[in-house]
Amino acid sequence: MYGYDQNAGAGQQQYGAPPPPPQHPAPGGYGEQPLYPEPSPPSLADAVRAFTTGSMSAEDFQGIFSTSKVYCPRGDNPGFLALHNTQQPVIPMFTSLKELRRYAGKESKYFVITGAEVLDLLPTGYGFVLDMEGDHRMVFDAKAVEEMVDFAMRRMYG
Repeated sequence: MYGYDQNAGAGQQQYGAPPPPPQHPAPGGYGEQPLYPEPSPPSLADAVRAFTTGSMSAEDFQGIFSTSKVYCPRGDNPGFLALHNTQQPVIPMFTSLKELRRYAGKESKYFVITGAEVLDLLPTGYGFVLDMEGDHRMVFDAKAVEEMVDFAMRRMYG
């Protein structure tokens, strides 16, 4: 019954509130954690370490990179800050605010985007370097960035 009493006499419909929806308890009961929780994916810093030591594939690294937060130093104008004193221009990026502060100082300005957004917004012909001052610095030249974009497009569109 929803909205009115079907048992009321003809012409005497009685309207009322709908019944409450049925309650279904969550697996394991309310508020309980699942017996075997899903493992959390490695952090970007963990992925950088694993990739640079050869214990993670390029595909797995890119999967983590694309969904991770990336910290980018910024100037007064919107956009990436680029280093031009390298073989080809690169943009410094960091896996954490702590790594960014180690490079740029405590009062530095920055913005945060995902790795997928980096690949979408990075200017053509530029590479990037992750954790420039870190123990596991990674440099992606412009060609490597193009390959990452191609891989992301194939994963997304087949």
